[in-house]
Amino acid sequence: MSRGRGCFEVKATDLLGRVGKLYTKSGVLETPALLPVVHPLNQELDVGLIKKIGFKAVMTNAYITLKRLRALAEKKGIHSIIGFDGVIMTDSGGYQTLEYGEVDVTPAEMATFEESIGSDIAVVLDRPTGFSRNRAFAEQTVKETLKAAEETIEVRRRKDVLWVGPIQGGLFTDLVAESAEKASALPFEIHALGSPTEVMKTYHFTHLVKMIISAKTKIPLNRPLHLFGAGHPLTTPLAVALGCDLFDSASYILYAKDDRYLTHTGTLRLDELVELPCSCQICTEYTLNEIRSSDRAERIKLLAAHNLYILQSEIKQVKQAIFEGRLWDAVAIKARSHPKLWSAFEEMTRYSKILEDGTPIFKPRAIYLYSKEDLRRPEVYRAYARIKRDFRFEERSFLILATIPGEGRLLATPFCKRLLKEGVGDYQLLFLSPAYLLTPIEISEIYPLSQTLYPSSLTHALSTRTLQKGLERVIKKGGYKQIIAVCFDKHLHQKLTTLARRLNLTLLDYCGEGSSKQLEAAEQILRIIRSSQV
Repeated sequence: MSRGRGCFEVKATDLLGRVGKLYTKSGVLETPALLPVVHPLNQELDVGLIKKIGFKAVMTNAYITLKRLRALAEKKGIHSIIGFDGVIMTDSGGYQTLEYGEVDVTPAEMATFEESIGSDIAVVLDRPTGFSRNRAFAEQTVKETLKAAEETIEVRRRKDVLWVGPIQGGLFTDLVAESAEKASALPFEIHALGSPTEVMKTYHFTHLVKMIISAKTKIPLNRPLHLFGAGHPLTTPLAVALGCDLFDSASYILYAKDDRYLTHTGTLRLDELVELPCSCQICTEYTLNEIRSSDRAERIKLLAAHNLYILQSEIKQVKQAIFEGRLWDAVAIKARSHPKLWSAFEEMTRYSKILEDGTPIFKPRAIYLYSKEDLRRPEVYRAYARIKRDFRFEERSFLILATIPGEGRLLATPFCKRLLKEGVGDYQLLFLSPAYLLTPIEISEIYPLSQTLYPSSLTHALSTRTLQKGLERVIKKGGYKQIIAVCFDKHLHQKLTTLARRLNLTLLDYCGEGSSKQLEAAEQILRIIRSSQV
């Protein structure tokens, strides 16, 4: 089946992250993808090596090309100019306006030039907001960017060029949302969020989350979102989880020029290294001393190549995480690399409802919970909401509450097996957990209720007040004659003791681990039920 230019085909999703295929005139680009930025004139690292490392697309600067190589580029095309036969995205010079104030070309002229040199993906000549805290200036950049976008749409002629509609607003997320909404009304194939570079340089990762969410929630799902200037392993999983599909960066070469060596958790200066903690081709073919002692030009090439291997590896790991349904875990692990990144992860957890949209209902693996932040996973949010909304309690004489922390499949526990061996009794059995609060045994096999594992210490996150409110709701609906609670979790025991007094619960004191404790509790509960029936 043929697919048209600009078609974006999604293969797998998790959170708002997507593995997809973007169809261009120079081939298919699988997302998420990082596009290394290459200079149209000074290529300090051969583009052939960039392609060999695994990058099928690069970005280059159309403004510099126009100013320095216009006639040649229009004659030969941008692919010939930089010597790359893959997908080429051309930046229009918007970053130059951020750096130098103005560029001496109009958006319409730039659009015509980008088409004339055969760009696969072309960017509107926008006006970046940058890191400005001046709202009036930010509003002006949004206005100018929209005007430039409209001019570009008017003059574009080629149907085989994918056009990128930039989104500006910077620190003002309401302006980001407004810019995204207005850009979405125009017929672009891709959108790009501008001005994140300074936000990331200053480690304002929490604001980066807000910026991406503000843009992502306003653009159509069938349009990929590009994050300008974002090429660092620290932020890649987070940005992908929030819905960014494409990235570009010159960090690999800029770091190399500064003798900085990329790792998956940050950068190290070459003189700080005692070993090469990597197994890429560069780090296996060269020793640390050989890299250090090489001349500057050669050292830059070696470090730049290594840095690209790390960036490519990060993209591959994120893709794998999406396919396995563990993108949340990947973000959480990465977030522990820096306190500011952890704050951004905490901010991300505030958007569980939005993240739920791309999170599969069923996954091939269990859910692991470690901290209170994990209790906001979309899978947990969804299951908790469905239990509260949809489960109907039948009238029973007894309500049995049990806490068996982190056991996974509840029906397989000795406690549950012993109770069910007697057949269906005149009782409602609920399991208490920090994730789902109250899980009815009847639906406990539905994913992810019995596929959720967590340490017993996480039950600290379940407050007495929250537990009481949940129990009061259930008790009111059920009209039970007696409520029996059994606790195998020392972290919840005191809370249940308090609730036993408040809610008139019969609390069986069976704190501890092991099958014998569970069987003993089940036998006592059965005796209570039998005695009431005599």
